[in-house]
Amino acid sequence: MTNLTVPTFAELDIDTLATTEGRVVLFLSADGPLDKGARRVNRLTRGAVERVQDSEGFAKMKQGDAVELSMPAGMAAEAVQVVRLDRRASIIDARRAGATIGKAGAGKAVLALAGTIRHAEQMAMGAALRDYTFNPHRTGEAGEVKAGSLTLTVSKPEESAEKLAALVAVAEGVFMTRDLVNEPSNVLTTTEFAARAKGLEALGLKVTVLDEPALEKLGMRTLLAVGQGSESPSKVVVMEWQGGEKGGQPFALIGKGVVFDSGGISLKPGAGMEDMTMDMGGAGTVTGVMKALATRKAKANVVGVIGLVENMPDGKACRPGDVVASMKGDTVEIINTDAEGRLVLCDIMWYAQETFKPSAMIDLATLTGAIIIGLGHENAGVFSNDDDLCKAFLKAAEAEGEGAWRMPLGASYDKQLKSRVADMKNVGGRPAGSITAAQFLQRFVKDGTPWIHLDIAGVASVAQDTMLAPKGATGWGVMALNRLIADLYEGE
Repeated sequence: MTNLTVPTFAELDIDTLATTEGRVVLFLSADGPLDKGARRVNRLTRGAVERVQDSEGFAKMKQGDAVELSMPAGMAAEAVQVVRLDRRASIIDARRAGATIGKAGAGKAVLALAGTIRHAEQMAMGAALRDYTFNPHRTGEAGEVKAGSLTLTVSKPEESAEKLAALVAVAEGVFMTRDLVNEPSNVLTTTEFAARAKGLEALGLKVTVLDEPALEKLGMRTLLAVGQGSESPSKVVVMEWQGGEKGGQPFALIGKGVVFDSGGISLKPGAGMEDMTMDMGGAGTVTGVMKALATRKAKANVVGVIGLVENMPDGKACRPGDVVASMKGDTVEIINTDAEGRLVLCDIMWYAQETFKPSAMIDLATLTGAIIIGLGHENAGVFSNDDDLCKAFLKAAEAEGEGAWRMPLGASYDKQLKSRVADMKNVGGRPAGSITAAQFLQRFVKDGTPWIHLDIAGVASVAQDTMLAPKGATGWGVMALNRLIADLYEGE
């Protein structure tokens, strides 16, 4: 697993700035004077800092952007990074500034003079999240982990360190999600995924792994149908965190975990199929959230249920036209075996409701390409039967800077799911593809259960760097869901 480099806090020793090696970071505001540390660096560099602040380019810089003074005269540092961050910067601005530091200073010793900055712990969080590298399968120098360090000078180091501790727990969850989503499918089989989830018992989670005979006994035949063409056995993993009121209803998180999706008999085109190692992104996010909650000892009851399968073509694979019965009892005509995620989710959603009677339920899945056409890679699609829960989630996502956009549901879409031979089809055609997928899932939500479906196909793994992550897995959703649970159950 990728190691998280945790920033530290210290008081500023202004007399050592001239001899400090590595990188020094300053934060300049467009609406205020230089602070003590910046004034000292300005004197050492003979006014270079003031020249940056007074420049036309600085006035046009966005919050968190930076310019660099390489090999500054009068200092031992290899570079001074000057970051634009105004005094009234938001949490997201502070994280963006931290990410700028983390990206430029990866593997190096960095001293950031953050004495007058609000949200210094959030800046540290941003730096830690951006300083992520997935390289366990590289050899030689490319596979070496270059240890760096980040020290932020603040007026109250102990207070800042205490605030950072809870954030580090969340960052650990984000890193776990990224590692899971980035792993190739020959490494992260269903068995290996289940083993990594089982390892979270060390944090106090109760983890149960259900094998194929148990799933058959439960009647999870839509889930089993997806994996029946693979040599990798289908599994369901149940992770329980009981940090709230004893016996209280848990909040349920449900994750699609297709460790590789070839499309099955409805085979995907070869170009780009290598990206289908990330089709377990929903299960990866759920697992990361459960790790975060357990690590920070959240005062809430939460259950995470993930369905782990591999969708492969084989003589035993399910075929277009097959009819299978769900755990609920409804029958499904499988029109397209590449619309497999909803077949996994519908069974584990029903299982979670039958077994745990959750107070609310959120499922996550890299479910449809249609959501990428609609929202691109900036926002996840949000579908819900409950306005209050949906508003609470959207508020949490906005607070964490994780893009999310509510999409419609409606009975008028149900006609696209009508089957000639079964209770429903698993696809409704190209029009409104992400909506009909959500309509399919809604049929497996019990009356009275507040529910959200998150289609994260566009945000779970991306081809370009994001603010807080290099290209590849983003860990989207861990921070928003952690905040939602804190807001709903912990009053934070």
